[in-house]
Amino acid sequence: MTGRVVVAGVGMIPFTTPSRTQTYDVMGESAARAAIADAGIDYAAVEQAYVGYVYGDSTAGQAALYRVGTSGIPVVNVNNNCSTGSSALYLARQAVEHGVADVVLALGFEQMQRGALAMSYIDRPTPFDTFTEVVHGLQETSNAPFAAQFFGGAGREYAEKYGMDPAVFARIAVKVRRHAVNNPYAVFRDPVTEAEVLASPQIYGPLTRLQCCPPTCGSAAAVLVSEEYARQHGLRADVVIGAQTMTTDRASTFSDQSMITIVGYEMSKLAAQQVYEAAGVDPIDIPVVELHDCFTTNEVLTYESLGLTPEGTAEKFIADGDNTYGGRVVTNPSGGLLSKGHPLGATGLAQCAELVWQLRGQAAARQVPNARVALQHNIGLGGAAVVTLYQKVS
Repeated sequence: MTGRVVVAGVGMIPFTTPSRTQTYDVMGESAARAAIADAGIDYAAVEQAYVGYVYGDSTAGQAALYRVGTSGIPVVNVNNNCSTGSSALYLARQAVEHGVADVVLALGFEQMQRGALAMSYIDRPTPFDTFTEVVHGLQETSNAPFAAQFFGGAGREYAEKYGMDPAVFARIAVKVRRHAVNNPYAVFRDPVTEAEVLASPQIYGPLTRLQCCPPTCGSAAAVLVSEEYARQHGLRADVVIGAQTMTTDRASTFSDQSMITIVGYEMSKLAAQQVYEAAGVDPIDIPVVELHDCFTTNEVLTYESLGLTPEGTAEKFIADGDNTYGGRVVTNPSGGLLSKGHPLGATGLAQCAELVWQLRGQAAARQVPNARVALQHNIGLGGAAVVTLYQKVS
């Protein structure tokens, strides 16, 4: 094992709607070049690359990186649903941490189509068959997108379990829009009111349209290097990955008969606990978090799975303003998936970029004061949860 892994460079492009997007290879090139330039290296120094995307042909990662250079390095393509970007980061971190390479690029992109997420094939079982079998036994089905049914059902279960007014979920959409006003990379930067969120078309359970993340196109990247390489080459080395864990579903996902468990609550909780233990950090000491708010309901669930507030207390946590500036922890200063957008392969790396900027003090009007520790949470149904803790070391 080598020393700590340094996040030497990050980069991303402004996220956009499918009607205004560039092609995936152009977006990927732009984000990769931005991260490489931020790291202060040449592409020739990169020894390996892990490239994440969900909707694209095999070797699309090579197609994007060949626009940057054809250096013959290994390029590994990664697909782990909505946790794809952070899964690429996870693999890149492992390569550096275990001394396989000194300089590794993690890149994520997505060129999405309008409308809800769809399965790619109709002639074979889907990865969600076991999940949907449980879901159909717990709640009614509808014509709503399957992900909205999953997370809407989980939100409804939470509200019933703890006696919370489901309208509380709408406050999350208001909060992230308020944060996104200051993010030039975000798709939706116009403020909304709670009344507007609740009046938007009903999707499933407590979810309305403004409580669901939009299909988005974009790209983000990170350059990871060993501490020794950074020192030898005079690279910036003030942000390191203090701990990182990936978890997948356990038997309880299917046996608990709970929509909350089905959407990854236990995966996230386990990953967070492992990260806190490895880093020696208490969640109460974390001032800034980028978490997976694909729906407002999941942001609320994730407050508790990450230990930001005790189970059953999210309503008070929100009412007290402890999830935003001036409170205990700023959640999704970027605007999150709901406002910044959710290009599946890029999301985890966009979260990484935001938190690196926060720890460097480069987040401009979004800056969380005196942030020296930051937490990232990225989840994909089917399933995988990746939790990453970043630390400022100088």
